[in-house]
Amino acid sequence: MTGYLIRRVLGFGPVLFLITVISFGIMHLAPGKPTDAAMSFNPKVSLEARQRLEKLYGLDRPLHAQYAQWLWRSVRLDFGRSFLDDRPVTEKIVERLPITLTISLASLLLVLAIAIPLGVAAAVRPGGWFDRVSTVFVFIGYSTPSFWLALFCISLFGVTFRWLPISGIHSLDYESFSLAHRWLDMGWHLILPVGIAAFGGLAGMSRFMRSSMVEVLQQDYIRTARAKGLPERRVLFHHGLRNGLLPVITILGLSVPDLIGGAVIAETIFSIPGMGRLFYEAVMARDYPVIMALVTIGGVLTMVGNFLADLAYASADPRIRVGRLEAR
Repeated sequence: MTGYLIRRVLGFGPVLFLITVISFGIMHLAPGKPTDAAMSFNPKVSLEARQRLEKLYGLDRPLHAQYAQWLWRSVRLDFGRSFLDDRPVTEKIVERLPITLTISLASLLLVLAIAIPLGVAAAVRPGGWFDRVSTVFVFIGYSTPSFWLALFCISLFGVTFRWLPISGIHSLDYESFSLAHRWLDMGWHLILPVGIAAFGGLAGMSRFMRSSMVEVLQQDYIRTARAKGLPERRVLFHHGLRNGLLPVITILGLSVPDLIGGAVIAETIFSIPGMGRLFYEAVMARDYPVIMALVTIGGVLTMVGNFLADLAYASADPRIRVGRLEAR
């Protein structure tokens, strides 16, 4: 098991290198340059001025030289400076990270708190009325576009009923509030963004949980536990749920990058200065340093998420540990 973990960690470097090479190449193949936003709409800008700006950004150098320079800086955790405002990229990311983590963790906890019991309840009686109602709910969740749902909630809860705020994360007089009032105000502003971010994941997670539990509850050891006269609650949550959580563990591992990447649609529509909105603005402006920094962080988190999912798999299912030990 230890040898397997060491091989996985050593494999992070080559995989991350390929991710950055491909991302760097695709980014430069996309139409448009960082200088377009500053010069294309100004007829007085000369060709010499455009060339000077490209030289300032280092865009006049060959592509492989640009990548080598970026790689040397990024190894030292220096992602350069943004083309838009000349601020350090790391500073911009750290500035927006807390709000994105707050929204992502809150939506993930909400999904888990609702989806797991919902999936287990639907799996107890497949084809029953509760299973059918939850299936309809899942189809609605999958088929409803996030941007449409966000606009609908803004119109209904923010404009018509005026129950919830529709933009930002603070009130205008936020600075005058007490500490407890500030937390309540922030939570009040995040109800709609967190709900929108969790809606689609809730539908998918509950369906995965339901399918996994239906399969688990048909196993022989579940029949044996019931034949021994164990309470149904113990059979479901002690014997069945542990193995039924394996697909959910995989989804959670793949969800790790989303904790940092943020929900682009929710953050854009609700005017929340998070990581998702930062990535969207960087792509639109061809802000290469910011794009590469976020892509690199996403690649690292994806590999870390898969690694943690493997560890959780081995912890939840002893057969996986035995299989890997035998493979050694």
